[in-house]
Amino acid sequence: MSKLGCSLKLAVFLVLVVLGLVVVGFLSGPIGSNFIGKSLFPSITVEQPHPELPAEKITHLGPVPVTNSMISTWLAMAVILAIALSARAKLQLIPRGVQNIFEFIVEKLLGFCESVAGKEWGRKFFPVVATIFIFVIVNAYISLLPGYGSIYIMEEGKKVHLLRGSGTDLNTPLAIAIISFIFVEFMGIRALGFFKYMGKFFRFKKILHGQVSGLIDVFVGVLEMLSEFIRIVSFTFRLFGNMTAGEILLLVIVFLLPWGIAPLFYGLELLVGFVQALIFSGLTLVFVTMAVASHDEGH
Repeated sequence: MSKLGCSLKLAVFLVLVVLGLVVVGFLSGPIGSNFIGKSLFPSITVEQPHPELPAEKITHLGPVPVTNSMISTWLAMAVILAIALSARAKLQLIPRGVQNIFEFIVEKLLGFCESVAGKEWGRKFFPVVATIFIFVIVNAYISLLPGYGSIYIMEEGKKVHLLRGSGTDLNTPLAIAIISFIFVEFMGIRALGFFKYMGKFFRFKKILHGQVSGLIDVFVGVLEMLSEFIRIVSFTFRLFGNMTAGEILLLVIVFLLPWGIAPLFYGLELLVGFVQALIFSGLTLVFVTMAVASHDEGH
């Protein structure tokens, strides 16, 4: 009974603390300040955010401009490489620590690939699919680190963010989408041969035999070809839109309520980052599995 009473008191205490933080955040934000005429705690007031849709230039590498999203991409790559090297440095028969976590992730991703594409093709698709998943999720998660977007430098007399989530720069999702597109087409041609693979786009067989119904096949082939390129657009804007919307949402919430509510939205963004990585890699896996299947098998 005493343990139940202590647990209840602790729960009530935590609820009161959270409510207190929410009230303090509300009275310190712009909405509460308008009610009472001034900010109750100006020291915790957050500046009004000014999101910049294009990535901001930081420096140049020769003729190539280096943006804050590029620096974030390099940072994510360094994090992935560091984790991989640390897991590989002290390999043990019974995995522990980083190796255990890394092997768990690899096993789950390999199982996911094999469950969709089968054991033979799943192992062939695994390197690219797993790379896309890990790259997208690491980029999404490192941008949620406290202070990540709060580092500024002066560039041409203007404050510029040094780091910015690479998923919020249209170029990064587009680059991943193009890699996914090339991978799907390459594997399809490799599995079926160039002419057989291209046969699903250029369907002139019935037309050449004088069958009027062949016009439908030609039209379907054109739609198939368009769908291949439309995937690039859909992949790009799905990831870009979700990452950008999430970052703006966090900025607005922290501005309106500096305390109490933000952790809930951080949890939501953790889920969104995982879902986006799973969708991007999962759709790539599905499309490449369809590409290596012959047209006759599909029917």
